[in-house]
Amino acid sequence: SSWNSCDFETNLCKILPEFNLHSGWIRRNGQSGMGPPYSDHNGNESAYFLSLSTEIQSTSAALRTNVFLPTDEEHPCQIRFHYWVSQMNGTFMVGLQKHSEDTVTNIWQVSGELRNQWNVNTITINSTEKYEVIFSGMVETQRQGESVAIDDITFSEGC
Repeated sequence: SSWNSCDFETNLCKILPEFNLHSGWIRRNGQSGMGPPYSDHNGNESAYFLSLSTEIQSTSAALRTNVFLPTDEEHPCQIRFHYWVSQMNGTFMVGLQKHSEDTVTNIWQVSGELRNQWNVNTITINSTEKYEVIFSGMVETQRQGESVAIDDITFSEGC
């Protein structure tokens, strides 16, 4: 209950600015006719998630959070999320950009071979300065049915 959550059912949450959707992620559900995934991570065909699909000609996209304050040792920032990566050429990454740096440091990544299923991951972030978290997806081919998706992102109190 202490986690802030983005389930994408109505829109994006406060932690993800609205303008992020102009970057190639689309909010959709499994009934959209856009290929996999055909449901959210709970198996609900009418529930919403964010997806990146080659069928909309965008092959990579980033989703950037608002700026988070530095973490402290007692309260690290934990981010839990569900992700879908097509089995061929999809990649999903989580990066960290500290306020003093221009570059994004990759802190977690997964690529294809996941047999088209939802997976869950939790990452822990400790930062002595302000930072943003960047979720990015990439699909390398124009093959039909290739997609990367994200659902139900939750942020702990330390974020």
